[in-house]
Amino acid sequence: MSESRTDTAFARIDSALARIETQTALLASGAKSGGAELADLRQRHEDLRAAVGGSLSELDALIAEMER
Repeated sequence: MSESRTDTAFARIDSALARIETQTALLASGAKSGGAELADLRQRHEDLRAAVGGSLSELDALIAEMER
């Protein structure tokens, strides 16, 4: 994967996480009601963070392997 494609992938992941964090903050501030909805969103956020973290680790390993 070229550096440009890697940078693009990281930028897209960062944007997605920023959108999720924004929505979580809005829910937490009372912009939307529903404790169950907030709990579900928080869980999905954590699940996504874990999945993205795993994907980033895989990307790092692939990039390191390509650099050898």
